[in-house]
Amino acid sequence: MRKLTILAAALAPAPALAASGPFFSLANTDFVATCGFIVFLGILVYFKVPQMLLGMLDKRAEGIKSDLAEARELREEAQSLLASYERKQKDVQNQADRIVAAAREDAKASAEKAKADLEASLERRLEAAKDQIASAEEDAIRSVRNRAVNVAIAAARDVLSAKIDGGKQSALIDDSIKTVDAKLH
Repeated sequence: MRKLTILAAALAPAPALAASGPFFSLANTDFVATCGFIVFLGILVYFKVPQMLLGMLDKRAEGIKSDLAEARELREEAQSLLASYERKQKDVQNQADRIVAAAREDAKASAEKAKADLEASLERRLEAAKDQIASAEEDAIRSVRNRAVNVAIAAARDVLSAKIDGGKQSALIDDSIKTVDAKLH
C-alpha cells in the first residue's frame, strides 16, 4: 500500500504534455525523466531506504521520548529535592527560633534567680547588721549596768563602812554568805 502511494505521488507532479511528441517515447525528455525517477524510487525501495529512514526517524523519536522522560524525571527529582530543602530550611528556622526562645527564657530565669539571690543576700546582711546592732546595744547596756552596779557597790561600801562598825560588818558578811549558800544549793 505504501509503495503504491509513493508511486502515485511520484507520478502525479509529472508535467503532462510538456514536451513535443508522444509521451511514451524515448525521444520525449519528460518520459525519460519520469522513468529515471521511477527507477530511482524503485532502487530506493529495493534497498529499503524508506524503511531505514523510517527506522532512523523512529529511533530518533524514541531517543527524544527517552530524553523527555529523563528530563521529566530529573525535573520531578529536582522539585522533590527543592521541597526537601525547603522543609529542612523551615525545620532549621524553627529549631533556631526554639533555641533563641529557650535562651531568652534561660536568661530571664537567670536574671530572676540572680535578683532573688541578691535580695536574699541583702536580707541576710540586713539581718546580720541588725543582730550586730542588737548585740552592741546589749553589750552597751550590760557595760552601763555593770558600771552602775560597781559604782553603787562602791557607794554602798563607803556608806556602810562609815555607818557600820567592824563587829556588825562581820555579822552581815556571815549572814550574806549563809543567804547566798542557801540560794545556790
